[in-house]
Amino acid sequence: MDGDRVYLGVDVGSASVRAGVFDDAGRRLAFAVRPIQQFRPRANFVEQSTADIWAAVCAAIREAVTRAGVAADAVAAVGFDATCSLVAVGPGGASVSVAEDGAVERDIVMWMDHRAVEETAAINATRDPALAYVGGEVSIEMELPKLLWLRRRFPDRFAAAQRFFDLADYLVWRSCGADTASVCTLTCKWNYLAHEARFPDAMLRAVGLGDLGAKLPARVLPLGSSPGTLTAAAAAAFGLSREVIVATGIIDAHAGGLALVGTRPAGSLALIGGTSNCHMVVSPQPIMVPGVWGPYFGAMLPGYWLNEGGQSAAGALLDWTLRQGEAWPLAEEAAARDRRSAYAVLNDWVADLAAREPWPTRHLHVLPDHHGNRSPRANPQARGMLSGLTLEGGRDALARVYLATLQALAYGTRHIVDSLNAAGHRIEHLVMCGGGTKNPLLLQEHADALGQDLHLVEEEDAVTLGAALLAATASGRFADLPAAAAAMVRPGGRVAPRADTRPFHAAKYEVFLQLYDDQQRHQARMAHWQ
Repeated sequence: MDGDRVYLGVDVGSASVRAGVFDDAGRRLAFAVRPIQQFRPRANFVEQSTADIWAAVCAAIREAVTRAGVAADAVAAVGFDATCSLVAVGPGGASVSVAEDGAVERDIVMWMDHRAVEETAAINATRDPALAYVGGEVSIEMELPKLLWLRRRFPDRFAAAQRFFDLADYLVWRSCGADTASVCTLTCKWNYLAHEARFPDAMLRAVGLGDLGAKLPARVLPLGSSPGTLTAAAAAAFGLSREVIVATGIIDAHAGGLALVGTRPAGSLALIGGTSNCHMVVSPQPIMVPGVWGPYFGAMLPGYWLNEGGQSAAGALLDWTLRQGEAWPLAEEAAARDRRSAYAVLNDWVADLAAREPWPTRHLHVLPDHHGNRSPRANPQARGMLSGLTLEGGRDALARVYLATLQALAYGTRHIVDSLNAAGHRIEHLVMCGGGTKNPLLLQEHADALGQDLHLVEEEDAVTLGAALLAATASGRFADLPAAAAAMVRPGGRVAPRADTRPFHAAKYEVFLQLYDDQQRHQARMAHWQ
């Protein structure tokens, strides 16, 4: 019976694999996590290994199913989401190195890798009409620049690759053997024009990628569909039946977006927080938003156009910032002693500082573009800034810069929302998921900076749940993804903005916007020295 069946959602993020077992009411029965490696041979180069990730996927699935206490044959389907990273596959499934030193195990260029600066510029210089569907410019984080980098630097490896996959599509292929790709991955990261069911061939030829089609999967499938069932090898590796249905893959942030807005698409923005932040909004008609990716047809919710904003560094920026502070070891020690998160300790330090100073960040301002600006500036060469430094040290200094960084990330989201609304969206409902939802101060600062209620969902790992929605729909349990979302996603709490903070945040937001203009003048003045 359907009620006895369960669904696996497997989320491959930047640093870990998470596998969740869900019933058809969206109740999580079990969860398992495995770390995965990142290789950083030099600045702006970030690579991973399919062997490492596949081993983590297998281990996480086995543990999650065991913890759920269900029989292997109770698992009806599995859905995969993953970061939008590039995988190179050679004959017989062998790895093709993407590393400068040729290390075979490093066969993935991560989404956050920024090596392809020249290649990104070359693609944008074509001024091809297809670029209108990525906010006007291809991003350095997308796949075509990375592919062009590999072709230019290592043509022998490019030639040796029989298939290039987005990571989610690789996991689907590895699981069921089907030579397919998702409309989500190809449209959002490979410049596939889903509304016309084609690639921009003229643009590909103009930059020397005219033969790329022969190295891509043969079929493009919609979300909620299935390319097949588990192969014998995958079933054995997972400890599951070969009858398990494999759903078409999806990008990790888009899985979260599907769970957040699947039942209320109109006027809703999904904020998926993690290493980076993604901002998803759909509309029945295409809306062009300068500096914001899309519109992409059917790339998150079938029948709708998707615009996707984002911040290239969010959780990663917070972690980096805190580790620069002299008081960070004190926060870690207090967290270990009290058996709680270091962020909870920092929140207490912020509360103590705010009790003594009503507006602790009034003279400290952060521009959070340390890894470039994804949206709406679309400038990978942007840099972060900190304005208002003093000789302050200790707990107060770390608490102050922590709070200022939280606010800066919130202003970055506000800038994206303002840009979306200016282009024609009408965002009235903000829903958030991801690790940041465990931090009450981060939530409150976002609600205050945006001046809107911030809504949550009950399931704290909405991205993994989104992958399970795909599995349940692909299995035939639900007629479509909105029906799956209606059955499996339940609302959570709500964080309201504090009215008395509105003037303060309005003033700081003006400073936030000005910081970028100041920095651009600095870069222009020093452009001669390269």
